[in-house]
Amino acid sequence: MTAVHHVEHGTGRPVLVLHGIGVDHHETQACFEPVLAAVDGLRRIYPDLPGMGRTAAPEEMRSAEDVLDALLGFAAQVTGGAPYLLVGHSAGAYYAQAMAGRTPDQVAGLALVCPLLPGLRDVPEHRVVAGTGDLGDDGFRGYFVVQTPEMLERYERHVAPAAALVDHAALERMGERWELAPAAGPPYAGPTLVVAGRLDSTVGYAAAAGLVEHYPHASLAVLDDAGHALPHERPDVLRALVLDWLTRT
Repeated sequence: MTAVHHVEHGTGRPVLVLHGIGVDHHETQACFEPVLAAVDGLRRIYPDLPGMGRTAAPEEMRSAEDVLDALLGFAAQVTGGAPYLLVGHSAGAYYAQAMAGRTPDQVAGLALVCPLLPGLRDVPEHRVVAGTGDLGDDGFRGYFVVQTPEMLERYERHVAPAAALVDHAALERMGERWELAPAAGPPYAGPTLVVAGRLDSTVGYAAAAGLVEHYPHASLAVLDDAGHALPHERPDVLRALVLDWLTRT
């Protein structure tokens, strides 16, 4: 079994929070810990996905299915088989969706933020809505639509340092077979939250919005003036949505 590095805080019902491509647990921890830590009785678990952070991607890990198997094994191990809540951002949301589909009895609630999905469509051009557009490096300017000094500080503190830890060869190898097979059986029926940025130039919002027809107990929010970095750019709105989702779970 692949050893998955993770950090965790608190005690109680497990909450797994999965990050996207090219970063590590520091980004999801920075974005979701403020709201999750404010709720009693949650054990918050932030893993590094294979090939990122301090989780290695061995040579035999060659596809998204292999990553999914590793994450399902990690979830079973770290939770001791207890039902858990599952949150994902970007590619982390793609894996979270698959985990809920494969093991629905183990997932007590599913939250998908700016999810990477097959069949992306109507992805908008990148557009800056705040700031002059000349702050930071290319990574920052291509990720954030709110380009203020505050957002640059968050990027430099919680996002950029992970770049040095990325196993690019492993991500390229696994990326050649990145699509996951659809889960057998009915759609996941637990409390679900889908959040998308109207200005998300990475995955768009149209495919995410379509998920509301797939999940029978889904709330959907498409936030204006937010891009793929929505968890950084619209924290107050995301907090309210996550709290509502937690209440429903």
